[in-house]
Amino acid sequence: MEKKNVLFIMCDQFRYDCISALGNSVIRTPNIDRLVENGVSFQNAYSTCPVCVPARYTIMTGREPNITGCYCNETPAPLDRQADNMEERCGPYLARYMSGRGYRTFGIGKFHTIPDCYEDLGFETHMHTEELWETAEIKERDAYASFIRKQFPEYGHLDQLHGERSNMYYVPQLSAFSAENTVEGFVARLTIEEMNKMDPRPFFGFVSFIGPHPPCAPPVPYNLMYDPDVMSNPVHGDPATDTMDEQIDFMNYTIWADEINDAAARNIKSRYYGEISYIDACVGKILDNLEESGKRDNTVICFFADHGDHMGDHGAWQKETFFEASARVPFILCDPAASSRNTVTNDLVCLTDLFAIASTVAGFPEDRDGSNWIAGERRHQVYGIYGRPGTRFFKIMIRSEKYKYIYMSNGGREQLFELDRDRNESFNLVEQLPVVTNQFQKEAFAYCQRDGLFAACAETRLKVFPFSSRPRKRIHQFEFSRGIDDFVVSSKNYFSSM
Repeated sequence: MEKKNVLFIMCDQFRYDCISALGNSVIRTPNIDRLVENGVSFQNAYSTCPVCVPARYTIMTGREPNITGCYCNETPAPLDRQADNMEERCGPYLARYMSGRGYRTFGIGKFHTIPDCYEDLGFETHMHTEELWETAEIKERDAYASFIRKQFPEYGHLDQLHGERSNMYYVPQLSAFSAENTVEGFVARLTIEEMNKMDPRPFFGFVSFIGPHPPCAPPVPYNLMYDPDVMSNPVHGDPATDTMDEQIDFMNYTIWADEINDAAARNIKSRYYGEISYIDACVGKILDNLEESGKRDNTVICFFADHGDHMGDHGAWQKETFFEASARVPFILCDPAASSRNTVTNDLVCLTDLFAIASTVAGFPEDRDGSNWIAGERRHQVYGIYGRPGTRFFKIMIRSEKYKYIYMSNGGREQLFELDRDRNESFNLVEQLPVVTNQFQKEAFAYCQRDGLFAACAETRLKVFPFSSRPRKRIHQFEFSRGIDDFVVSSKNYFSSM
């Protein structure tokens, strides 16, 4: 029997509620809608560590942070005497696993590994399009930066190819490039080239778009696709609940988002939606090629995101909390041979389950820390971890079929939401439901009785640190490859580096 191709399509910072066919009446996503109409859409899918680096290691390994050793945007470092090498701790990376099962593998786009941004993840063909480059040598190896340098040298003056960051991080922007030549268009073209290669083996492709991660800079005409006055305001809940996680105020200040009002938030969302509709068009080109080449009926597609974006909900921007806007993600599984079409399910899944999906399609199922939905396994809970255990930054989430419980070591703060009645997470029920809260406390402590999490525990409960706020500082994300690290730039030095 012929093996099926497997195509993973991942976006960065794509909210769960930004797909037209799944209920968003404003946004236009006709091509992702095609996947919805021909697949299974998971309404309760989660990123178990909702920030770029750990989420990506989870996907590539099928392991949770306590095994990957990556609990935030940090260099992975194991705890509890685990092996130093990632693949020794976790098993072979997904691409290497699929190669060993007879697949031709390719990875294209953003991979965001640390400390080596060009880490060997096991792909036979691996082409990077990263966001930032620490050195000129790193930028030289970037596929998209090299493409622009060679094909469009007139754009060599641009400091940043995907939009300005630092103080412009959440300022609506316009791409300097045409729709054909942004990084998303470039990634779609490379993906089509890889899918069309003549090879008797089935392919496993991992396509990783940078967008709609800010800065939100869609190309013409997507920049004017949405009227800000049509956008909804961010969700605002109980102020005491919204401000409970210290990460929010800290991050807002870090990325110059500490004074964004609702009007500005609507304006940002209009460009965020424009970026999503543009990515949707790029996905459409990939889907069209699969159909035209006759490979669509033999290709399993999974569309997902590494995490979401608060977009002002709860007064927050970016990710790194366990609010729905940050931790809940789109997750669509489209298998042409499956009987389930145009199905929406409330089954709980998470990014860890992707390893089980790919390996099962390959005929060699390996669940690792995931749950094998294809094989009929169903989760009753999803656990999320953020922040290194034993520090005040540690947080744990338990998402059950009815509730979401969150514990924060910083101050021992807790949240409990009844999501089927309060999807906006406006009402913290910790005091109203002490029995339920106590049960979750026990489950959280029990979950942390394992390698990589022991440091989060005291004798009979999770550790509590006296609440404190971090010193506020702005993040500088300039063109480091040119030696620019602050707003004060010498024109002489700048032009000499071009």
